[in-house]
Amino acid sequence: MTQLDRSQSTSGVAQAETCRAFVIHNPISGRRGGRLRKVLAHLEEMGCQFVVHHTSDRGHAKELAAQVSEAQYDRIVVSGGDGTINEVFNGLTPQSPPVAIIPRGTANVLAAEIGLGLNAGEIARTIVHGEPRRVSVGAINGHKFLLMAGVGFDAQVVATVSSKLKRAIGKGAYVLASLQQMIRGDFPHFKVLVDGVPYEAASVVIANAHYYGGKFICAPEARLDSPDLQVCLFGHGSRFFVAVYGLALMLRLLPRAPGYRILPATRIEIRQPDGAEFQCDGDFIGHTPAVATVTPQAARLVFPRRDR
Repeated sequence: MTQLDRSQSTSGVAQAETCRAFVIHNPISGRRGGRLRKVLAHLEEMGCQFVVHHTSDRGHAKELAAQVSEAQYDRIVVSGGDGTINEVFNGLTPQSPPVAIIPRGTANVLAAEIGLGLNAGEIARTIVHGEPRRVSVGAINGHKFLLMAGVGFDAQVVATVSSKLKRAIGKGAYVLASLQQMIRGDFPHFKVLVDGVPYEAASVVIANAHYYGGKFICAPEARLDSPDLQVCLFGHGSRFFVAVYGLALMLRLLPRAPGYRILPATRIEIRQPDGAEFQCDGDFIGHTPAVATVTPQAARLVFPRRDR
């Protein structure tokens, strides 16, 4: 683990603008290491004190986040993709400070969700001056998710995508994995209980936010501050309908696609078949059966201020 400490600069910034930031950086997330350096330079100019910890393996971000208390730091800052951010939220405790992000990785879905751009100056200003808001946090089999969880086609893709290829060609790795899954076929139907009401579906996406895979939209009504999850049921599972749903998603027509429906819920049980992959925030997590729930206002996330 490498640490880089910076004390308050002599730029004349008022003491009220300083902050203490614990930065968790995933060095293999995406290909934008320069963005972190630029953001840190802006933070130093603003008089922010920070320490940077580099993650070494999967789960390390969670371990680091669990060590941080609001008595020590004003912000946990995550430099990484949605998967790294997910790890950090799984490590938060009641004593944790608000979480801010430096978006990197493949899709930056959370950055799009909160309206955070990719300009280093804007990111630094959000870290220091942004508005901490309470957000709801989902959980599936005890693993927290901020954006979404899923079983079926998208989870199969996530479980089989090559990490090396993802680092090399970004979103293209998901396209290739999707084509491989379509060629393979074999899409099971799931028995699902949505707040106790039974349904069947070929795929299920449980949304806590309305963006998916970038700026695509599965659940238009889903929001981070909502007390409910939005359950997206894909009724058909043939290769033809997988292609139809994918095209409808890209064209922003998914809510009108045949066999597609969205239901608000606070508890979702995926009962059958057993052994199917499920994913959270774009990372493979485990296998069914699975139970998903939501805890309203469970964590604090730093949003950009629109009045600055």
